[in-house]
Amino acid sequence: MTDTTPASGGQGAEEAAPAEALLYDVIRRLWPLHRTVVRAVERELKDTGTGMTAGEHALLDALRNEGPRTVPQLARSMGLDRQPVQRWVNHALELDLVVTAPNPAHRRSSLIELTPQGAAAIRGIQEFEATELRQRLADLPAADIRTTLHVLDRLGEEFRHLANSSRVPSEESDTHGNRDTRTPSHPHETKDASAHNNDVRANPEVRDNHGALDA
Repeated sequence: MTDTTPASGGQGAEEAAPAEALLYDVIRRLWPLHRTVVRAVERELKDTGTGMTAGEHALLDALRNEGPRTVPQLARSMGLDRQPVQRWVNHALELDLVVTAPNPAHRRSSLIELTPQGAAAIRGIQEFEATELRQRLADLPAADIRTTLHVLDRLGEEFRHLANSSRVPSEESDTHGNRDTRTPSHPHETKDASAHNNDVRANPEVRDNHGALDA
């Protein structure tokens, strides 16, 4: 067993705590932090009158960072099931923030890409957010932020292994049986990543336009 007795020599309790105890503290903070960030984003979007939800904000951010993607690819990169991502895509289509485009690699699974209006919307939102972050978190050293990113990446990697240990991630293939090679470098498994219609508006899961990041 790990010795949890605080070390001598003047070390604080936090410094002396075993790594696994500190990791539990990190994990305990992630869920309330996530919900708080979602609420803050939703308030910001409401105040700016974009008509977007927090989920659609995340969708546009993913498209801005990764370029055109299919719905299953977006779901994997966002670590979500396909169904909520599909709802966000359909609402973003109604707002003219995204469009569908032919996918050379997979005829039945369209690419989703930003419209000029969508690109301008997410760029404006993120410029405002960046200003807020600079003002409110200016006391955080860049080295601490890099360490935080490293820890979160490692946690994500290990928990993906745990979550997917008994399951095989689904992959897209084209009409010739070739696998889709556009999968992100750290794919997240979805419950259903099967191909869907070119016109995502026709998807029967569509009409919930109030999607937010799922609990």
